[in-house]
Amino acid sequence: MSIFQAEYVKDCLAAQPSQTIDFNSPGRRAAVAVVLVPNEVETQALFILRAAKKGDPWSGQMAFPGGHHEPEDDNLRVTAERETREEVGLDLARVGRYLGDFAPVKANPRGNMDMLVVPQVFALETKPEGLQPNYEVADILWGDLGKMFDRQLLTQSTFPQFSRSAVFPGYQIGQEVVWGLTFRMLNDFFSLLVPDWQAPPD
Repeated sequence: MSIFQAEYVKDCLAAQPSQTIDFNSPGRRAAVAVVLVPNEVETQALFILRAAKKGDPWSGQMAFPGGHHEPEDDNLRVTAERETREEVGLDLARVGRYLGDFAPVKANPRGNMDMLVVPQVFALETKPEGLQPNYEVADILWGDLGKMFDRQLLTQSTFPQFSRSAVFPGYQIGQEVVWGLTFRMLNDFFSLLVPDWQAPPD
């Protein structure tokens, strides 16, 4: 059985210690949707290439669909569903199966933001057709999680938007590289599914 099959993923998420997100503490709260399409051959996950936008610390980067929690959102699952619907036209509340969430990642791009991002995991029966990205999304891409887990897609790259010349690890998807915050989330997810999996350094 693949470690990415929905029932196994759901069981692993449910076995975690319960976590409470304090919405009254300083800083923003956000959620992303980790959308899986598992089958017997491979499991693909949905990624977006964020549009280039001045003032966006993740401008032009690969990411999971998602965004800030808003007061009208009942919880962070609803945040992930709303943002995914807005960004790519995929209605997870209607067609997705919610599997659970896992530990938040603290986002602190360039040291000027205090925000917790909580990944919310969903499974789809089939890969959706005709997704419609909005103005925030330059492209929609699908990545093979099994090849990431096996390090077949592990790579290194430099990113010209940063003044310092540094090489960052990531996972290759077509011509793009998943790195930074999303790379850390993926590695956390893999470690949750297989506790003795050795995550590459980020």
